[in-house]
Amino acid sequence: MDFIQKSEPDLKKPIVIAAMQDMGNVGSIVIDFINDKLNTKQFRVAKSSYPSYVLDYGGYIELPDEKWEYRYTDDLIVFGGGRSQPQTSEELHALCQDVIDISKKYSAKFIYTLGGFHTNRQLDKSPKTFVTATSAQLATQLEKSKFEITPQKSLITGFNGLILGYAKTNGIQGIGLYGELNDPEIPQYRAAKSIIKILEKLTYQKFGDTTEFDMMAKDVDEKMKNHWPPKYRQ
Repeated sequence: MDFIQKSEPDLKKPIVIAAMQDMGNVGSIVIDFINDKLNTKQFRVAKSSYPSYVLDYGGYIELPDEKWEYRYTDDLIVFGGGRSQPQTSEELHALCQDVIDISKKYSAKFIYTLGGFHTNRQLDKSPKTFVTATSAQLATQLEKSKFEITPQKSLITGFNGLILGYAKTNGIQGIGLYGELNDPEIPQYRAAKSIIKILEKLTYQKFGDTTEFDMMAKDVDEKMKNHWPPKYRQ
């Protein structure tokens, strides 16, 4: 993993929002939305040293440009997004450690991550967002504040889970937000919208109008409906 510092932002005890592409593209959707709405600026880039695939453009190939950006605005660092996660355990751990190093460098006190929560419960158009924390005490506070805690024990794989472990072992508080979804193979804009609303409450920040997600979700619904066999259409 290569890390390239582009600039040195003037930040004082920012919060960190860090997430990567995962089920339903939720991590990337939310990170891209925040960066766009807050007009964040890039200051550091992480690049994969050893991509695990090539892109075939129909007769010729190109190497993927696998990179993830650190961006910032007032008292906020936003990391991640992208089209994938690191393909090796070594690169994944190196990336998590770098996020922690950058958090410490700017004296960040809190890390938020987010992703999808795969459920078999049939969802309406308002999926829930569950939260989990780096300590039982923090989880109790969240529950008292009427946030919905993750309902059972489970594994949270990939960056959007592991970064909480790195935060915990480095003395940084963290919260993970995971939006319900049924199908992890299609973009889940309603889950992303649900996460943003909860993230706004937790951070006391406004990230922008999310009505565009309603239109995107409706478009995905229509495309999926047209691809189902007739007997499954509603």
